[in-house]
Amino acid sequence: MFERFTQDAREAVTHAAAEAGALGADRIASEHVLLAAARLEGPAHDALAALGVHPDDLAAAVRARQGLDDEALASIGVDLDAIRAQVEATFGAGALDATPSTAPRAFAPDAKKLLELALREAIRTGRRRIDSGHLLLAAVRAPESGARAVLSSLGLRDDAVREAVSAAWAQAA
Repeated sequence: MFERFTQDAREAVTHAAAEAGALGADRIASEHVLLAAARLEGPAHDALAALGVHPDDLAAAVRARQGLDDEALASIGVDLDAIRAQVEATFGAGALDATPSTAPRAFAPDAKKLLELALREAIRTGRRRIDSGHLLLAAVRAPESGARAVLSSLGLRDDAVREAVSAAWAQAA
């Protein structure tokens, strides 16, 4: 199936490991795939931007879902940005980022389901290749996924996401 992925979708899947590692996750979940897709140029990035969602907003929602709520931590005097800056000043830029040896390699069941649904979305939309737009459509189609929970936490309606992906494809054509 991976041979049917476009470059942006392949990069989203491979970068998801780094996203999961940076967030301290032990497995790659659907929200990590979604976050990686949002950070890379492609239909998912464009659709989310059109909906007013910046990748950093998505990252904050993923962190909150994993128990790292920036605002809650700030209310008790913990500034994650200041901690990152201090660690990087001491140990170098990117010291907290995942490295290939620390990035998780296993996909959680919901990430596997997301990839399967992306293929189904490509078939449904009549496209021969799977791009990051299909990953985003799969996220709204997977009712129990972390990716859908993150999108919902940002107030994104399923139909609005579908329309934004269609508009991103039309604009790219």
